[in-house]
Amino acid sequence: MKRRLVVGLVFILAVGLCGGLIWFNFFRDKMITQFFATMQPPAQTVSAAKVEAKTWTPAIGAIGTAKAANGVDLAVQVGGVVKEINFKPNERVPEGKVMVQLDDAVDRADLANVQAQVKLAEANFARSKALANRGITAEATLEQNEASLATARAQEARTRAVIDQKALKAPFGGVAGIPRIDVGQYLQPGTAVASFQDLSSMKVDFTVPEQRAGEIALGQEVRVGVTEADMLFKGRVIGKDPRVDPATRLVSVQALIEDNKDGAILPGQFLHVEVILPEQPDVMTLPQTAVITSLYGDYVYTVEQEERAGQQVQVVKQVFVKTGRRRGGALEILSGLNPGQQVVASGQNKLQAGSTVKIDNTIDVTKLDTTKLANGQ
Repeated sequence: MKRRLVVGLVFILAVGLCGGLIWFNFFRDKMITQFFATMQPPAQTVSAAKVEAKTWTPAIGAIGTAKAANGVDLAVQVGGVVKEINFKPNERVPEGKVMVQLDDAVDRADLANVQAQVKLAEANFARSKALANRGITAEATLEQNEASLATARAQEARTRAVIDQKALKAPFGGVAGIPRIDVGQYLQPGTAVASFQDLSSMKVDFTVPEQRAGEIALGQEVRVGVTEADMLFKGRVIGKDPRVDPATRLVSVQALIEDNKDGAILPGQFLHVEVILPEQPDVMTLPQTAVITSLYGDYVYTVEQEERAGQQVQVVKQVFVKTGRRRGGALEILSGLNPGQQVVASGQNKLQAGSTVKIDNTIDVTKLDTTKLANGQ
């Protein structure tokens, strides 16, 4: 009897234990499901910007090439042996300085000979003139001596010109390049000696599409820089070709940068150019980083207040927009937004529609995300 009682109690305990385990598993699964169903993800840290209606300064962008307003490759006009090189690389040379002197010893000897002939011709002419005034010498002799004097003087002028050509002078004030010749070298006429550039002012050659050529006018303001983000130099349009290149459908334009600070722009340099157009008021703009491009179109995440679990939180919503012109870091918004709306400017890679966010414009969200990835978060 006792044995049957013990067996019955053990059976009842076993059934109760199994039932309790089964109930616990169902209860645990239910609570886990309920927890994940009601759990809110943490707010993501982003930076935000407001849609603004402000004055827009449109511009025509182009790529240009710089050249000195005054720049040449110096070359000798006559042949000869290099006697002196009177400049060093990157030396600032004043106008008129003799930069290269060719050997002119023979020409100076010819000059002395010609000067002696001039003196003799002057004496013969003076004597003939005096005798002619007395009626002693024929008029033909006087004319012949006058012609001889003119010939001697012309020969002297020619010899001086040859001597002057053998002294290569700076045509304007500028910076000398690397000498391409050596002392004692024989130079043929037209041999290039060095590059010579006046870096105080620069010309920039660029092209614009034929459709926009009518927007370019002489005197128009131009901004120039090595990069699109650094338009440090200002100038003006000084020329525009009156024809369209039929091969490229482009129009050539030239601008002048009158103040090339410290020679920052060098001849031949690749430059970004913006031709400034008249200002336009009340244009909606956003930072370019705020707009995301997808297969379905451009969109942004707007930030709005919403109540969740009895608390006010900031929630993002996906809004498709139509974009227009770009300039610098700004982007024109044609439709989809209204001035004053707040839009996520960076950190969108962590978001989806309905995500809660925390705005902090004092941090660089991009760097924050990179750090998390590096730490395996």
